[in-house]
Amino acid sequence: MNRIADIIHRHYDAIVRLWTEEATRAASARGLDAPELKNIMPTYLASLAEDAKAPATTFAERRKYVEGHVAARLRQGFHVAEVVEEFALLGRCISRMWAEAPPQARPDVEDVERLLGELHAASASVIALFSEHMREDEQAEKRYLRLIQKVANEALEVDAASLQERLREVLELIMEALGGQGAALLLKETPLPGLGTVVSTGVAMEALARYATTRGVVDEDPGSGEEAEATPMAVSEDLRREGLSSLLGIRLATHYALRGVLYVGAAASRDFTARERRRLESLGERLTIHLDNAKLYADLQTKVDTLQEERVLRERFVSVLAHDLRGPLSAAKVAAQLLLRRPEMMEERRDLARRIDQNIERTDRMVRDLLDANRLRAGEQLSLQFAPCDLRAIAREVIEELSTIHGERFLLVAEAPVEGFWSEDELRRALWNLTSNAVKYGASGSPVTLTVARTASGARVSVHNEGRVLSQSDQDLLFKPFSRTRSAREGPSKGWGLGLTLVWGCAQAHGGRVSIESGDRTGTTFTLELPLDSRAVAAVVA
Repeated sequence: MNRIADIIHRHYDAIVRLWTEEATRAASARGLDAPELKNIMPTYLASLAEDAKAPATTFAERRKYVEGHVAARLRQGFHVAEVVEEFALLGRCISRMWAEAPPQARPDVEDVERLLGELHAASASVIALFSEHMREDEQAEKRYLRLIQKVANEALEVDAASLQERLREVLELIMEALGGQGAALLLKETPLPGLGTVVSTGVAMEALARYATTRGVVDEDPGSGEEAEATPMAVSEDLRREGLSSLLGIRLATHYALRGVLYVGAAASRDFTARERRRLESLGERLTIHLDNAKLYADLQTKVDTLQEERVLRERFVSVLAHDLRGPLSAAKVAAQLLLRRPEMMEERRDLARRIDQNIERTDRMVRDLLDANRLRAGEQLSLQFAPCDLRAIAREVIEELSTIHGERFLLVAEAPVEGFWSEDELRRALWNLTSNAVKYGASGSPVTLTVARTASGARVSVHNEGRVLSQSDQDLLFKPFSRTRSAREGPSKGWGLGLTLVWGCAQAHGGRVSIESGDRTGTTFTLELPLDSRAVAAVVA
């Protein structure tokens, strides 16, 4: 009688070749890739021939081979029945080696039963390992999904500190799932510049954060293919000094606007198993999906808020427009009707004609302001005609005109003419808006000072008033169309909130800038800075 161990020794290559052909054919029929045999099934087959020498040792080794085989098949997407069938196929391939041999050359019944028992034990181990894997994965996935769902609800909507804390919780769970001691995540929004958010936890967290920041988010990072794959990374000396000897990384790229890299490090120098890589890929994919959804939700919410703000602005615009335009138009209409009723007294009613002209001019200014503000909201610059003019003379005209309304409370500080190539009409409107705002919202009875001066690079005019300080939040809104500070909304003065928008547009169109300084001791000062010749700016824009 031949022993099965001897048969395997003599026909080892033939058994491996036959098993490979049969297993490949079965896998291809199920749409799977050809099975990878390296260091798995051939080694397991060889161990079957060594059982007689050291049964306990070879049994423990075969258990490891079965575990490795199952881990590989899990990574390749095999089902448990398909892996069990592979071991049954191995038994059939071995039995073929004596199928046509005479009875005296065949192994005895007990030897065959031992082989079948071993293969049955291997199949049972496969089933147990799959069941264990499914239970562990199910629990890990449940825990992970609960946490990720929280992140999806809060990520990218909260402040930076809270966002980092949420992501750190995710990293700790991923680190636990892979048996790692450190983890880091680099996340950024495209196409915005900069590295965005870097979060790390565990051993060498600062070194991992530096490592992630240094590598950045580039196509050469881990898993740069269409489907991101977990990739072993080179461990830097910085990481080794901090206690990490192995590193696994995976690229995160959402379908919307986020990119990133996720790293998990281990203190021991080891290879990450196929199961661990698969798990990181699965967790990374889930994290990517939820972050993508969170980003989409946050952007959608921002758009909804913007549309809501636009709706409120439109309603306010219609209300204010109807109210403010009705006044001058009604006055002009009444004056015109008086003239029509008594045409013979036209010469004696010149004051009515003047009031008609003034009210129509006022209406025209309102419409022009609205059109210019709308142009600025659309991202366009004001279209200006530049000519030689004197900034000091413009400031003096504005003060003279406002003095007839508000009295002698204006002070002009200007030692000499300040001449340049500017739009006289636009500067007059800007100074009118700044000065009339200083009267409306400054301390009652306090002087309003206009200061005009040459600077090293151009010209500057500032309007100063005493009164309530402008908060930083108010300053951030002042130059936006239809925006008014809280004190302006609650006070008696009414307006459209366009004046400072037009001042900002004037500064931009001239190639200059407007700034604000406001404090308890210094009062509030708006400063308009201009180049001496704005024609060059207009030529570049054109």
